[in-house]
Amino acid sequence: MRILIVEDDAETRDFVAQGLTQAGHQVTVSPDGRDGLFQATGGEFEALVVDRMLPRLDGLALVRALRAAGDVTPILMLTAVGGIADRVEGLENGADDYLVKPFAFSELAARLNAIVRRPAVRANDRSHLLKVADIVLDLHRRTVERAGQRVHLQPREFALLAELMRNPRRVMTRTMLLERVWDFDFDPKTNIVETHLSRLRSKLNAGFDEDAIETIRGAGYMIRGD
Repeated sequence: MRILIVEDDAETRDFVAQGLTQAGHQVTVSPDGRDGLFQATGGEFEALVVDRMLPRLDGLALVRALRAAGDVTPILMLTAVGGIADRVEGLENGADDYLVKPFAFSELAARLNAIVRRPAVRANDRSHLLKVADIVLDLHRRTVERAGQRVHLQPREFALLAELMRNPRRVMTRTMLLERVWDFDFDPKTNIVETHLSRLRSKLNAGFDEDAIETIRGAGYMIRGD
């Protein structure tokens, strides 16, 4: 894989770069957020390792900028802060996984492999095209259309819609969505699901009278079928 490491701490940067290089990956390093953003947008990387606290441009801001530009490259965020609120904030801003310092290289490598594999595993669940009513989602091209109109989604919104569309006419609970879309095995006690569903609905329903997603009071959410 081609991997970009954005880390200002030289010791950590060299430790990760050496381990990934020895594992056979092509590694590019960057010492600050602004240069990291430039490198990420200019190169075709298969994964990014981004420190949360960076000079010149914060790691969260870097991730937000990439996601706003439609970049869906898997991102593993490193942090010295391990609180649940911090982890949730990182994931809400577009990171795919979170690793707290200090860490073992074996865990970093395993987490990187997991987030890189994730789209391919989901794409092979069934056909790469999911269709429910007038919505078509392409798992390979990472595109969504409703009644032929392109709907531009952020990576987590895309994953949320894909999970709902894989289970048409089935109520998906908040716990199920936390586990399958965010990989949480606990309730973070935030409105992360509701916030992303609200954004997804806003984009998916723009220009349409009917809400594509039904809220089942006290139970969960369901994509409207034919």
